[in-house]
Parts: sequence; C-alpha cells; structure tokens
Amino acid sequence: MKRKRRHLTAEFKARVATEAIKEEKSIQQIAQENNIAPTQVSAWKKELQDRMNEIFERKNAADKQLRHQEKRGGHLERKIGQLVIEKEFLEKKCKQLVLASKSQTLKTPTA
Repeated sequence: MKRKRRHLTAEFKARVATEAIKEEKSIQQIAQENNIAPTQVSAWKKELQDRMNEIFERKNAADKQLRHQEKRGGHLERKIGQLVIEKEFLEKKCKQLVLASKSQTLKTPTA
C-alpha cells in the first residue's frame, strides 16, 4: 500500500532544522521524534545554514534601496517644483508678448 505524502509547513521544517543546528540531539533522534527521514533533517539543516545570511542581506539591500528611492523622490520633487516655476514664468511672458504684439499692431498705421 502506498503511503500518503505529508505536506510539512515551513514552520515545522524551520523548527526541525534549528533543532539539528543546536546539536543537542543527534540527527537520528530528531528524525525519529518527528517521524521523518534522517536525510531530510540533514538536508533542512544544511539549507538553513547555507541561507541564514540571506535574511540579513535582503534586509540591508531593502534598506539601501529604500534610501535610494527616498533620495530620488526628493530630487524629483525639486525638479517638479523647478519646472512648475519655469512654466508659470513662460506663460506670463507669452501673455506679455501677445499683449505687446497686439498693441504694436494697433499702433502701426495702415496705408
């Protein structure tokens, strides 16, 4: 008869791997207590040891990325402010030029 495959949670795997890393019990004892193969315990232990540094790398990378985005956001806000001021200045000058142009055409005598 085929044995039904168990779906183990990440929390369970982490607990077993942590217990194996502590080395208070043998891999065999941990496997027997949790009804899993010793090779599986060893694999989870190795994976946890290999990937521990990723936890801190991701956090530092995320912090660095956040600082970069905040810096870029501040730069973009300043650029937008500058462009709004320039736009308003140019609109004002265009209106002045249109008015000046109209007044010039009114002053020019027609033949």
